[in-house]
Amino acid sequence: MKYTELERIIIDLPFDEKKDIYSSNGQTLYVVRPQKLSERFKEYDASKNIQIWLKINNKKPFKPNHFRLLIDLYTRVRECPDSKDTLLEVFDRIFYGEDPLNVMHMLDTYQFTQAINPTDIAVVLAQLFIAEQNVGFGKKSKYNPRSLYIQGWIRTFINADYEIDQVISGISYNRPPLVGYTKQDDKNHKEYNPDAQPLWYK
Repeated sequence: MKYTELERIIIDLPFDEKKDIYSSNGQTLYVVRPQKLSERFKEYDASKNIQIWLKINNKKPFKPNHFRLLIDLYTRVRECPDSKDTLLEVFDRIFYGEDPLNVMHMLDTYQFTQAINPTDIAVVLAQLFIAEQNVGFGKKSKYNPRSLYIQGWIRTFINADYEIDQVISGISYNRPPLVGYTKQDDKNHKEYNPDAQPLWYK
């Protein structure tokens, strides 16, 4: 589905109700909006508390974090270096609102054997992380839209030539991605470009 439809589903989801977003080959991504917040998030607005869950076959569901997606993308580029620009374009198009399941077919020619996630799960998970930050991020963000934080890191993990240790250290310490990956999409930045296109940072 397109981003606007996903965001509306999440915003309209009643408290404590589970909503399946995507299922394929024994894997299901779903969202929940718990009414009761944990002690760690007690200062958050409950109406913006979104949880993303992944169930794989008969295993216990878990909440995938950003590293699951980012390391997956890093691994894909290292296995298939010629896929870099296509991966960047696919995930940029998702960020700009396109349906992940439509744009993922741009990757059909690549054989990713070492990826953590199936490609369809990876692209839908990216869209869910974007929605999570735009709708559910509880703290003040330096970015507009807020999802530029995760999108900047998606671009970094795909495009950077650094070793995985170096790339991970930045996001591990909650540092922002380099401004070169966010400025033209950031309405708060002087170089914001409302007509920015995929791969503008290349």
